[in-house]
Amino acid sequence: GTTSVRALESAATFGSPEGRTRLFIHQPYDWQVVDVLMTNFHLPRTTLLLMIDAFIGPRWRSLYDTALAEGYRFLSFGDAMLLDRHANRAS
Repeated sequence: GTTSVRALESAATFGSPEGRTRLFIHQPYDWQVVDVLMTNFHLPRTTLLLMIDAFIGPRWRSLYDTALAEGYRFLSFGDAMLLDRHANRAS
């Protein structure tokens, strides 16, 4: 989940695989390790949504529009999405 993402990115960024991290992932963020992420749909104005924005950019908005239109469930026991940060990027 998102905690694992922070742990992996923190270890790669700071060079230590142990201890606590203060890494706060938001735009712009230079991803080091994670290329694909499976996560739930998060509520507006949350730090998790900021991380999704840093991961795939503004295209998260169209994914959320679809989720709302189709009645997807949000939060921990809701529906999930598989995100590839390199998908649909202009070359």
